[in-house]
Amino acid sequence: MKMVKSLAVIGLTCFASIANAADRLTVYSYRQAFLIEPILENFTKETGVEVDVVFSKKGIAERMKREGRLSKADVVLTSDFYRLMELVEKDLVAPASSDILKQNIPQKYRSPDDEWYALTMRVRNIYSSKDRLGKLDINYEDLADPKYKGKICTRSGKHPYNVSLVASMIAHHGEQETKTWLEGWKANLARKPQGNDRAQVKAVSEGLCDIAIGNSYYLGKMLQDPKQKLWADAIEINFPNQDNRGSHINVSGMALAKHSKNQAAALELMEFLSGDKAQQAYAEVNYEYPVKADVAPSTLVASWGAFKADDLPIYKLAEYHGAAIKLLDEVKFDL
Repeated sequence: MKMVKSLAVIGLTCFASIANAADRLTVYSYRQAFLIEPILENFTKETGVEVDVVFSKKGIAERMKREGRLSKADVVLTSDFYRLMELVEKDLVAPASSDILKQNIPQKYRSPDDEWYALTMRVRNIYSSKDRLGKLDINYEDLADPKYKGKICTRSGKHPYNVSLVASMIAHHGEQETKTWLEGWKANLARKPQGNDRAQVKAVSEGLCDIAIGNSYYLGKMLQDPKQKLWADAIEINFPNQDNRGSHINVSGMALAKHSKNQAAALELMEFLSGDKAQQAYAEVNYEYPVKADVAPSTLVASWGAFKADDLPIYKLAEYHGAAIKLLDEVKFDL
């Protein structure tokens, strides 16, 4: 597995910090360097604690398991809830109890046992063709409506983003009803599931389908890319289930590594990441919704309008993850 290693810029501190006992931390990160490094540089400036970062798109949990007590990881940053769950299941995290974290992060976006905390939120949106369908008042349940037969594009059902959506459907409707829904959704697909979330928007812009499923922050990224802006301009963003339970939310997050040698400093970093400065950086740089309630989204994201989020606690999705995978296999969703 190829890893890219990056050192955060060393800053000077003008005040004493709890982290002074450890002048260096190591972060294992699924999140990309362009987003994380500036935030960690600010942490270094405020505390004097340097941060080494190991970036990887996959395999961090396996690496930590292999390293065991010799692991250098102090904090782990993930790009979705599935990765947080994986860390817990593999017994790779330690409880991180903090009044600051609990004040900054709503209860439904953190582990009941302090094993992980969400950092940002993204909505699993339904996009529609601006020309052919326009803005829609739509629910996730409507993906199985026969009127959309041959009109829907999606990435693999087994991708963590879609597995989490299916898990939320099981939580609300039960397994049998969700299986029927999955069969209807599959019957409405315009093509075999493929590509990433951006590829689905591209397919809508090219007329291959009229509806696509995708995370909210990808729209912000596409609007800032001259080539992909043409795709994004062809769609409307719709927040599903606004007249009932609210839109499905997924999260990025963080956890304290089980074998961290610098837990006090690691906890201080986690508190910093949940604070106003870091939360605003996530909002402005990556078009995600801050998990801290009093930090506003970026101007672009705010322009999409307010929405009602599903009140289902994120940690409940773990209870239905296995059942979601089983149903996706049973209906052969990706075939």
